[in-house]
Amino acid sequence: MRTLTGITPSGTLHIGNYFGAMRPAIEAQARGDCFYFIADYHSMISVTDPAERRAYTRGIALDWLACGLDPQISVFWRQSDVPEVTELTWLLGSLTPMGLLERAHSYKDKIAKGISPNFGLFAYPVLMAADILLYDTNGVPVGKDQKQHLEMTRDIAIKFNETYGETFVIPDSIIREDVAVIPGLDGQKMSKSYGNTIEIFGDEKAMRKKIMGLVMDSRTPAEPKPDADKNLAIQLLKLVAPADVAADFENRLRAGGLGYGDLKKALFEHYWNYFAAARVRRAELAANPDHVEAVLRDGAARARAVAGVVLKRARRASGLE
Repeated sequence: MRTLTGITPSGTLHIGNYFGAMRPAIEAQARGDCFYFIADYHSMISVTDPAERRAYTRGIALDWLACGLDPQISVFWRQSDVPEVTELTWLLGSLTPMGLLERAHSYKDKIAKGISPNFGLFAYPVLMAADILLYDTNGVPVGKDQKQHLEMTRDIAIKFNETYGETFVIPDSIIREDVAVIPGLDGQKMSKSYGNTIEIFGDEKAMRKKIMGLVMDSRTPAEPKPDADKNLAIQLLKLVAPADVAADFENRLRAGGLGYGDLKKALFEHYWNYFAAARVRRAELAANPDHVEAVLRDGAARARAVAGVVLKRARRASGLE
């Protein structure tokens, strides 16, 4: 079974990205045929500074490789290094009903938030469909907010197959029901748009300041806290500390006698230690940009070997050759 994961380079990755998407995607390498790509074409909807896009793209490559993506057993590439995806986007878009795109929740939500409508934003689901269909993908891990786009990919593929004959594999969505919402520094879902993130590879001093700045309630250390499991620092600690350690801190907070300052210090130390090996690996990769570029070029060559076959199939089916 081939799975495909796309990562848009539109900002700095945080621990919400890691625990919600990166870690499960990287763990999937042990179970099957995994394709991962940096979706720099998709980033053009939100990022218009060329230097910023290059920096984000490079950062994404470093982050994923440092966190355990293995290019020897998986395929990892930059989307724009596989030009076949843009041609397939046109083939698919020529059959995609306007009504289907107009119903996209993501498009409507972004317009409602004041984002200026443009072709890229409107046609995003078609490019996403091309990303998926170009590699004979069987399954796509998606969050519930992306489920509609995967359903649109299926609709587009089915319409193409019905029009031109069986051409594309119809992919399934892989939705992990056990994925928890990772809380940010303010208790809302951790998100760049909320400015409440804890970066995976943030500066030590800045990250310590962020975590020590977590707002707690006004109860004294001695007071028992029966709702300790709802405490933001405890929720974050459960992600980065061994289960028995996190349980011990939760029990101490519930019983009374644990100060919030000590709890936040423990959270920072466990967070910092959790990503220690990845930080070392990232520094090594950052010092060898030619190696990282070679990894992406090799991944693109392997991706194109598959893409070329699928695109040829689609061109032949539709009468372009």
